[in-house]
Amino acid sequence: MNRTRADNRAVVFAYSGIGVRGLSALLAQDFDVRLVVTHEDDAAETIWFDSVAALAGLNGIPVITPGDPNEPEIVAQVRETKPDWLFSFYYRRLLAEDLLAAPTRGAYNLHGSLLPRFRGRAPVNWAVLKGETETGASLHRMIGKADAGPLVDQQAVPILPNDTAMQVHDKVACAAEIVLMRSLPALLDGTAVETALDLAKGSYFGGRTPEDGRIDWGQPALCIHNLVRAVAPPYPGAFFDSDGRRVVITGSYYRHGPARGSSVRIYWEQGSCWADCIDSVRIRLLGLSVDDNAIDEAGFHSLFGRELVLG
Repeated sequence: MNRTRADNRAVVFAYSGIGVRGLSALLAQDFDVRLVVTHEDDAAETIWFDSVAALAGLNGIPVITPGDPNEPEIVAQVRETKPDWLFSFYYRRLLAEDLLAAPTRGAYNLHGSLLPRFRGRAPVNWAVLKGETETGASLHRMIGKADAGPLVDQQAVPILPNDTAMQVHDKVACAAEIVLMRSLPALLDGTAVETALDLAKGSYFGGRTPEDGRIDWGQPALCIHNLVRAVAPPYPGAFFDSDGRRVVITGSYYRHGPARGSSVRIYWEQGSCWADCIDSVRIRLLGLSVDDNAIDEAGFHSLFGRELVLG
């Protein structure tokens, strides 16, 4: 339906693939997006996702990339668009009260978890790391506290035991589209129901750094597997150091099975790489790199011999 209503002017703060899907949903619902605020890509980061700026350009929407969106001149620029709505789709900075007060009909955020669980940064990665069996996407009204405003709608997706964070991210992107396409008409019509979040039943997690991918071989097999899949490429990867070499495990597969030895070690058996863990359970390793170079069985034996004992 092509809306000619005068209360669909929006400013969008967005980044990454889910940012692209969020902006796409607004355009599909005929929102009049007056301004897009996004981030400059970081040269030190692997950019594996689509570009919000590129999508905005295709639609003739002005784009800005401020370092701090809460600077007075940015707030003034947002206000000049006379927005009815403000949306945040995976934008990486917390928006202050001055910005949240700019739209006449409200400011809303799309978050990649089932709020109030996994509030904060990197919700998909944290959910995989913690061994959750489901997560999702939530649309909620923004307040000064991060991911704490009343809930409009959410959609769950499953996390299977061997899903990587990237695979779960793709599911969450689909859930985000479902939530938005289901909820945006109700927001426009004023019929959306908002439900207060009980933060005491939730959780909050901070951002992650590459160092958080360091493997503790004193952990059981399932914990190590969850870490590997939570930070598997395109994320920086799970790693450990051995005799001055940086070893990265780029993938793993878990089915509960007994270790073949009594020590914590990595070895090859019948053409597959395995790790025997401290709880006497082993996991299959789907990829290894050493000092940024992928290695196969021959490369492993050349570097480490018959096995790499880890504890």
